[in-house]
Formats: sequence, structure tokens, C-alpha cells
Amino acid sequence: MIPKPGGGERELGIPTVLDRLIQQALLQVLQSILDPTFSQHSYGFRPGRSAHDAVLAAQSFVQSGRRVVVDVDLEKFFDRVDHDILIDRLRKKIRDPGVIRLVRAYLNADIVDGGVVLKRTRGTPQGGPLSPLLANVLLDEDKELEQRGHAFCRYADDCNVYVRSQRAGKRVMALLRRLYGRLRLKVNETKSAVATVFGSKFLGYAFFKAPGRVVKRRVADKAIKAFKERIRELTPRVTGRSLKAVAERLRLFVRGWKAYFRLAQTPRVWQALDEWMRHRVRAIQLKQWKHGRTIFREMMARGAKPGVAQQVAANAGRWWRNSGKLLNATLTIRWVDQLGMPRLV
Repeated sequence: MIPKPGGGERELGIPTVLDRLIQQALLQVLQSILDPTFSQHSYGFRPGRSAHDAVLAAQSFVQSGRRVVVDVDLEKFFDRVDHDILIDRLRKKIRDPGVIRLVRAYLNADIVDGGVVLKRTRGTPQGGPLSPLLANVLLDEDKELEQRGHAFCRYADDCNVYVRSQRAGKRVMALLRRLYGRLRLKVNETKSAVATVFGSKFLGYAFFKAPGRVVKRRVADKAIKAFKERIRELTPRVTGRSLKAVAERLRLFVRGWKAYFRLAQTPRVWQALDEWMRHRVRAIQLKQWKHGRTIFREMMARGAKPGVAQQVAANAGRWWRNSGKLLNATLTIRWVDQLGMPRLV
């Protein structure tokens, strides 16, 4: 917060309604002019294009025999955008100086860090509506890759080039380093590599070889791990929430995750994740019943055989191990569905 001349205060970095309206109008103008000039291999933040389109294009390149990928990661890309280089590129495509001045003002907007007002000399505003489009302007080095006949997909600053050999991959990596160097961008060497496509990921997806030399899509291991971590956060065994409330929280997350990863061609993996989520919900139920007597009573009320209810109740403190197998016949899939639990398959 900084004082106004009249004694009031204003907060920088949070646009007014008028600011947002101006930015949205400017975005529409820029998009109508710039988007048609971008490469067909560019998919990020463009009308009528999506991450799914990029994944499908990448799959087609791999299926065609390009089994080596050049995966380049740019270090803190949005923080490193050079304003002068970006404005110079815009001037070549947009002749209206008023539009250029508005973009420059957008880029130079002050930011507040810990109460201190900082002047922005590079980078684009985080979360700003124009930032993704301006990123595409700066990274439109795709034309040079196209001229050389390379097969590639770019989604914002995530670019994968598909080639047929390690030697070709190393040449492309050297080319990309030069191209990004001209833009004063830094390649993150620890996250960039020339590698086999079957050990790499792109936009959360990975590829695998199915019978008949068919290349198929799966959810990348890192994305699966992140999914499980989030589910664990949403399903703690010690919770004051009802199981229906837990199911509602799960449903909001799982629906979005399922929508994004709907291209995965691994139904058995999704089935296993479904079973794992149900296992966690059953464990919460056992934890809430807590005592052996309560577990026995509740299971009998749900139609369990006395021997089964007694066996589960005898192991009351072993929540995870106890929430599978025998318990499944009582707390069935139908029971989980009635709670409102989401399913992946």
C-alpha cells in the first residue's frame, strides 16, 4: 500500500474494473492480429486449440517413427521476458503506436513485494490476461523450426521436438539454445534433455508401445503421483467431516482431473486408482467407527456375516489393512456411489 496525495491509500498490482476491461479489449485486438501469424505447431492459449490437440499431434509424430524427443525447459520464463525484444517483435506486426504504448504500460506496471513498490524491468504480470499471448509472440521461433522441417509441438514455453536419432536431437538442442539465447532466455539444463520419448512426458502425458507397434497415451508417472498426493490431502483419516462432505471435495477435484486426462488409453490404471480411492474412504469410515464394538454393530446393521464382522472388528486399529478385502463385501461400490464418490471409469 502507498499513500495517495490526498492522504488515502491504493494497492498496486490489483487492477481496477476499468483496467481489466481495457486489458480484455486489448487482448481481443491483439489476438485478432497476431494469432493468425503463429505457427500451426503452437497450441498454448490460442482459440480453438488445446493441450489435448498438442498431445495428439505429439503422438502422431512418435507413431511416425520419431522416437527421440528434444525436451527444452526454460528457467522462470515469464519472469525473464525481455520487454525491449518483445516490443520490437510487436512493432513488426502491429503498426498502431497506441496499441504498442498500451502493451508497454501493461508490461511496466509496478508490483508490490512485501509492501515495497518495485519497478518491473522484465517479465510479464503473473495471471495477467495478456501474458500468455505475449509469450507466444516472443517464442514464435517456431518458424525457423518449420523451415528446417522439424516435427514439434509447443504449448506456451513447453516445447518438444521429435526426431529419429540422438545425433539429430543434439543438433536440434544446440539450435534451440541459440534461438533462446537471442531472446535472453535461459535454458534449464537440469530439466532439458535429448531422450527417448518413452521415458519422457509432455503436458502431463507420456507414451508407451502397445502390441502391433501402436503408440498409445498414458498419464505420466509424475502426474499419477501428484494425483495421489492430492487425494491423500482430501481424505485424511482424522477428519471432522462427514463422508458425504469428503466425497464432495473429491468429486470437484477428480472431475477436473478426469476431464484433462481423458485421452489416457490405460483403463486398468484408472480402475486401480478408483479402487485405491474407495479403499481410502472405507478406511475413514472405520476410523470414524473407531472401536471394535461399534465396527461389529455397524457391519451387522449393513448385512455382514457375523464371522466377517467379528474378524474386521478384532483388527479395529489397523485401519488401512482392515479397509480392504473382507470389508468390501459390506461397504460395497454401491455404498461408495451413494456417498457421491466420483469414478474415473
